[in-house]
Amino acid sequence: MSSGTSPSPLRAWWAQRPPAAGAAVMATGILSVGLHLTGHEVLSRIALVLACAAWLTLAANFVHLLLVERVQWVTRAGTPGALTAVAATTVLGTRFSLLGWSPVAVALLVLAALLWPGLLPLVVRHWGRRMPGAVFLGCVATEGLAVLGATLSAATSTAWLAHASLVPFWLGIVLYLIALFRFDLRQVARGRGDHWVAGGALAISALAGAKLLAAAGTGMYLWNDDDNAVLHDVTVFLLALDLAWYVVLLAAEIVWPRVHYDVRRWSTVFPLGMTAAATLSVAAVADAPWLDAPGQALLWMAVAAWLAVAVGAVASARAELRSVGSDAA
Repeated sequence: MSSGTSPSPLRAWWAQRPPAAGAAVMATGILSVGLHLTGHEVLSRIALVLACAAWLTLAANFVHLLLVERVQWVTRAGTPGALTAVAATTVLGTRFSLLGWSPVAVALLVLAALLWPGLLPLVVRHWGRRMPGAVFLGCVATEGLAVLGATLSAATSTAWLAHASLVPFWLGIVLYLIALFRFDLRQVARGRGDHWVAGGALAISALAGAKLLAAAGTGMYLWNDDDNAVLHDVTVFLLALDLAWYVVLLAAEIVWPRVHYDVRRWSTVFPLGMTAAATLSVAAVADAPWLDAPGQALLWMAVAAWLAVAVGAVASARAELRSVGSDAA
């Protein structure tokens, strides 16, 4: 029999969740954004509720480790997956801003901005050669700040937020290039899900560019026509690169199928949803309505992938809970 001080099976199982589990929040949150952009508001809000519930649970675990198990917190904070805490917070903030809840979005932006400089150096310090796709999360977390900042700038007509968001936008692109040279290309064939972030990082960069262009279109004077043209061209180029990665990664999944569930599969769903959201957003700001249909098709592919991974996650959780319960007995 287990002792009275032994943790419950559920608590013990949850404590074992890796930092990469934050990708589930990112995936669900960006689906909420995409569903909002396509007018499916009920589904969007259901996804938002699920994302918020997961975020609150992960945040509680984050704080618990920080206050009670500092050594384990430091160990986890040095892994690339730790940056999902920043990225997930910015994705949720973006959705709340689109919902009109600017104070909540501002609070989440402040929280993400405080976490980012603390976690990024810890993660970068542990970068090596032949890294998995999670190496691109440095770019994703940084661009997430740009997306949320630009979205809030447009919603609140705050010009300095758009100007400030240019910094993480360009820095994120630099971090992407650095990560690309450290990425193990063999992951395209062998990766268990997070290899898709190689494309997803470009997608969130394109979304950040689209949000900055949208902010400039609200009537605020942010930059001159030449600067606007550069931002437009870079944004379109980023989306084109993302779609190219999408084709390559999808083909690799067909040639080298990986059908078993892995928590890193949430890092597949996130790029799928982010590519859809970026395509729809670029279509709006680049006067390219012909991108709407592909964007919607990509969105429903992401929804299907989310459902498949969610089923796998539930089945895996049930099996692990039974195992933890048996060990504790």
